[in-house]
Amino acid sequence: MEISNLFTAGGIVMWPLLAFSLLGVALIIERIIFWVKINNRQNKVVREVLQFYRLDNVVSALDKLQKNADLPIARIFLAALELEEPTPEEFRLALESEAQAEIPLLKRSQNIFETIISLAPLLGLLGTVLGLINSFASLNIGDVGGSKTIGVTSGISEALVSTASGLVVAIFTLLFANTFRGLYQRQIAWIQEYGGQLELLYRRRYERGDKSYLPNK
Repeated sequence: MEISNLFTAGGIVMWPLLAFSLLGVALIIERIIFWVKINNRQNKVVREVLQFYRLDNVVSALDKLQKNADLPIARIFLAALELEEPTPEEFRLALESEAQAEIPLLKRSQNIFETIISLAPLLGLLGTVLGLINSFASLNIGDVGGSKTIGVTSGISEALVSTASGLVVAIFTLLFANTFRGLYQRQIAWIQEYGGQLELLYRRRYERGDKSYLPNK
């Protein structure tokens, strides 16, 4: 079935389904670019920063973070390391506060994905119901087995196209939405792991009175 015939068969609900599918594809592409950029660079950058910090090379650690400030975890580290003589508690709170601030960026578009997943099948079902209403409205009881009955049967078959289209849009979006949700959860785990390592290093230096942890030294 050609695209034009598909839209004719599905009825008016095919247009919002088309809009949902285009919106979903655009957001999926944006999220793929976002996660590829993070996953390709983040681990290397953070490991180098932690290594610099272990060697008391705070200047190099800060410089590395500032050059990669487009990464969420780099901004989280900077929020703590750029504080002036913080206590370990203040250092931890800075890490946690900035991590919370980064969550909306990591979860961007998730609500839209969920909306598409929920509404697309319902729109498809609505299209089928409207098609059935139109089919039975044209049914002539006295013409059972005639040409009009054949037309009604054909109309019912075509009306199901909208349901199939709605399910395709929802399933396609769900596949990527679950993938992005998994990446988000893994990212949160990494932030907690690396943030905990940085906090531990800072606490050790603070407790032994090592002032090399200060950014202005």
